Amino acid sequence: MKITGDQALVKKINKSLVLDNIRLYAPLSRTRVSQLTGLNKATVSNLVQELIDDRLVLESGEGQSSGGRKPLMLEFNPNAGYAAGVELSVNELTIVLTDLEGKIITRHTEPLPDHRVETTLELMQRMMAVLVAEVPPSVHGLIGMGVGVPGMVDEQGNVLFAPNLGWEGVPLREELEQLFGLPVTIDNEANAGAIGELQFGAGRHARHLVYISVGMGIGSGIIIDGQPYKGARGYAGETGHMSVEANGLPCSCGSRGCWELYASELAYEHTLIDPHPNTNTAYWVQQAMWDEPEAIRLFQCIGEYLGVGITNLVNSFNPELVIIGGHMRQAEPWIAPHVEAVVSQRTLPYHRQKLVIQYSELGEQSTVIGAAYAAISQFLGRVRISI
Repeated sequence: MKITGDQALVKKINKSLVLDNIRLYAPLSRTRVSQLTGLNKATVSNLVQELIDDRLVLESGEGQSSGGRKPLMLEFNPNAGYAAGVELSVNELTIVLTDLEGKIITRHTEPLPDHRVETTLELMQRMMAVLVAEVPPSVHGLIGMGVGVPGMVDEQGNVLFAPNLGWEGVPLREELEQLFGLPVTIDNEANAGAIGELQFGAGRHARHLVYISVGMGIGSGIIIDGQPYKGARGYAGETGHMSVEANGLPCSCGSRGCWELYASELAYEHTLIDPHPNTNTAYWVQQAMWDEPEAIRLFQCIGEYLGVGITNLVNSFNPELVIIGGHMRQAEPWIAPHVEAVVSQRTLPYHRQKLVIQYSELGEQSTVIGAAYAAISQFLGRVRISI
């Protein structure tokens, strides 16, 4: 019998729909899956059997009867495979192993010796070798790798421009797939962080949100109606390079007065009156805990500039939720009042209604979890279909 692409596509969509409902709402009976998806019981039964054969769904026992035989309940199997999530930041490389529900099994972080592509790939190889040895036995093994990078990424996984790394035109996905023999997804680190928070963190119940990653730079992941917004060519979210000072400091991107110069960890070297050898957030948080006036003033200035940029994003996208993540979330007690004050004063009244500003629930794991989820989504989307 000749099978058309349309039949295969419809079945793939239906199978994905069944799996997503089981993953999100388990334990479920086959009858309940049919009700939730709108698919007839015979179709659901066949698709569920395929998912059981793939070991992605398990029968977990009997449920409550509504008058007849007790139904067998269905559960998603998060241990059917594992994913690698990677965050490449300016100063370090972090790799995690997660199950298929994004739960971190193991985590490794190493400092970057330099920003050369070759050095980064060598370090990633060494760290992945350790990670692969830690993958628990499972039917699907290591299913893929997701990577978040601080720069512009195209749909082919090329890093077009990462000014804080000095990278331009790096075919990162191709390089990594050749190195590891795994499917690889590459995305901007803030986009990955937004997905992590949307799926597993502070954004679980939001449809319109902006996630702002604040570390050695700033990037934003924008979620509109539950979906990532990437713009016409996939480059949306480079908000760290929007100008907040018309004739401000020169930036590595070639412009001036960029937001990240005033509201990220880069601000430590520009805002302090006297040069200081310690320019990391953990140090200044410790100083603020001791009520050191210099640290308090520093976080006030950063908080105010964060509020200015957030105001621009709120007035542009009208989100219901703004999430601040990255290293700067450690300074929440000292920056939060200033962020809130500026946003309250400067945003348009109707944009401000019901707006919530939160700090990342996943801490500094938003990007690695979101990157791993991208690999998981790709894997679940290509699960074998029998016709």
